[in-house]
Amino acid sequence: MSLLKQSPQTSNKANGWAVLGLGFRPFFLLAGCAAVLMMALWPLVWRGQVAVAVHYDPIAWHAHEMLFGYVAAVIAGFLLTAVRNWSGAETWTGSRLGLLALLWLCGRVLPWLPGVPVALVVAVDVAFLPLLALSLVPALWQGSSRVNRLLVPLILAMGLVNLLSHLQMLGVLDLAGDMRRVMPALILLLLVMIAGRVVPFFAANVLPGFTPTVRPWVERLTPASLGLIALFTAWPVAPSGLLAALWSLFALAQAVRLAGWFDRRVFSIAILWILYLGYAWLVVGAFLNALAAVGLFPPSAALHALTVGTIGSFTIGMMARVARGHTGRPIDVGWSMALAFVVVNLAVLVRVFGTALFSSHYALWIDLSATLWVTGFALFTAHYLPMLLRPRVDGKPG
Repeated sequence: MSLLKQSPQTSNKANGWAVLGLGFRPFFLLAGCAAVLMMALWPLVWRGQVAVAVHYDPIAWHAHEMLFGYVAAVIAGFLLTAVRNWSGAETWTGSRLGLLALLWLCGRVLPWLPGVPVALVVAVDVAFLPLLALSLVPALWQGSSRVNRLLVPLILAMGLVNLLSHLQMLGVLDLAGDMRRVMPALILLLLVMIAGRVVPFFAANVLPGFTPTVRPWVERLTPASLGLIALFTAWPVAPSGLLAALWSLFALAQAVRLAGWFDRRVFSIAILWILYLGYAWLVVGAFLNALAAVGLFPPSAALHALTVGTIGSFTIGMMARVARGHTGRPIDVGWSMALAFVVVNLAVLVRVFGTALFSSHYALWIDLSATLWVTGFALFTAHYLPMLLRPRVDGKPG
């Protein structure tokens, strides 16, 4: 069932503000703003020039907010929109959607307020993903696809990892692997599930005569290998050779998967090539993480190939595509968004290979990568702000 299936008829007028008419609107707007503000703050937090009020150290704050802040907002916006289309049933809009967005926002703001109890910060932040999962249950169970229902336990697992990450930062939990590395694996598991559904469909829909190749063994191996990676990453004494083998197997499977979806004409359509490029970073990042597991590549650089490269590229591409389609506009983007895509990928190159190969200038690469990321997402946010705040141009609901 495609993302473009006709959705339930709910008017923006009935839901109040247009920005609360469908899930992608508030959450893509919040995600764009968060991507700019959090990364603009990052060099200052990293150097200790700006301090977060509660239990985050600089690196912990950066990792947590990009994963459980920015990415969680993108996931919420996408699923609250896509599940509605896949199932034909309503997801939250109006005041309920607004309260869910406000909960996410409070999770970002409370850590900066002096005197707020740590327990309250943790409770508010941890509540978001379980509430998102529960909000999707009615629509998913009204739909006919049982596979789609796997989204609920996956989002709940992300919520559990968020709780465990807070406990680790508080020094309460020691008998587990770093949750800041488990969460990317779960995000990538969701990403490969969504990509397998939408990328071949998008390509076949706009490239005349193109038929993607889907190999059943790859489709089975992809979630299985990534699930094992997440499991063994959560195990603090997992053998490095085992992780290297799993990452290598996963990289090979994704290279085969991407080759089956490929057509050279994707390079002529920006809204396609950004998704393909994001998936290519998945292949590269998985291979680099295999090398990092056996000490042949810096682990931080390898991780950022997946987070900045795969997740960053894929999320900005999906937000750009979904927001245009669901505001009644042509799907492809203009030069400003194509430039944003390029700039974000330059940020990946600088962060991954600049820091890995020229580590004597590490601080310079961090600053340059952050500046490029902020520039790319500022272009995105400025471009999409009017679309997200106003009703659809074709007068349809959503």
